Amino acid sequence: MTNDEKNTITNLSKCDFTQMSQYFKAQSEARKQMSKEEKLKIKEENEKLLKEYGFCVMDNHRERIANFKIEPPGLFRGRGNHPKMGMLKRRIMPEDIIINCSKDAKVPSPPPGHKWKEVRHDNKVTWLVSWTENIQGSIKYIMLNPSSRIKGEKDWQKYETARRLKKCVDKIRNQYREDWKSKEMKVRQRAVALYFIDKVGAADENVPAKILSYNRANRAVAILCNHQRAPPKTFEKSMMNLQSKIDAKKDQLADARRDLKSAKADAKVMKDAKTKKVVESKKKAVQRLEEQLMKLEVQATDREENKQIALGTSKLNYLDPRITVAWCKKWGVPIEKIYNKTQREKFAWAIDMTDEDYEF
Repeated sequence: MTNDEKNTITNLSKCDFTQMSQYFKAQSEARKQMSKEEKLKIKEENEKLLKEYGFCVMDNHRERIANFKIEPPGLFRGRGNHPKMGMLKRRIMPEDIIINCSKDAKVPSPPPGHKWKEVRHDNKVTWLVSWTENIQGSIKYIMLNPSSRIKGEKDWQKYETARRLKKCVDKIRNQYREDWKSKEMKVRQRAVALYFIDKVGAADENVPAKILSYNRANRAVAILCNHQRAPPKTFEKSMMNLQSKIDAKKDQLADARRDLKSAKADAKVMKDAKTKKVVESKKKAVQRLEEQLMKLEVQATDREENKQIALGTSKLNYLDPRITVAWCKKWGVPIEKIYNKTQREKFAWAIDMTDEDYEF
């Protein structure tokens, strides 16, 4: 707000935001009503922007940039009941931006009438652009995409460090317990910090059942790292819908089993090739419905167990992807069932180098 607006508007509870609300709702509804052609046009425009601004050259390799768009202005939300919730994030201007590039690189031109805050040539960091946001004074960065070579190398180094740590973790635990008794305050504090890092945060099945087993292992890591969340607002409704599908599938299965029983009785009397063929067809129908029902029941179990646990952080940052890839290859689970396209690009290094015999 301008100074005049600040003097005039002293109590936001007296402001009427109805028109703004209606505008944004109308925009949202308009997006939902877009035709296939309109959506395709927007997609093409976004791809054009990506080709122009979404890549950089690092060590003579063309690398994808994670997010090349600056955060737009808006209201700060934060996590939980954040004391600064609702404060206005101001628009980031070119004069706020620090560019980081090679000394011999062509510096990108700022918008007409503006200039960059600074142009740096720091090859010891991996960020390309930075700025300071106004709410908490923290520095924001534009980085390389997780699928980039340098990100993959850093991921690999992180998990290799964890493998080395496994060999001496008992020695470290014994040491920090001894350090609790140290006469030096710093040593005792370090030992307590290590303790908390250590303790707090730190059968033949079909594919759906195997994925449930994998998610349960992932959940154990997420719980260990305290990656909790509130149940989604739509959880109860989605579970009711899923249960309806399960009930309907059970009814279909019961009908199919009755049909199979009847077909078997007919085949016993008729004893011809046609009735035998009908029996085989009915058997396959029952088997197919049993598999579909089992898949729905596994999905319901997984969703219920996962309602208060966020699995994404542990899967992407704490589980060595080589363990996941080896597990998939060993048990015949398609890697696409565990990692989506973006995650497969991020962990391409692990997918390429790991076989089913890998041991952490």
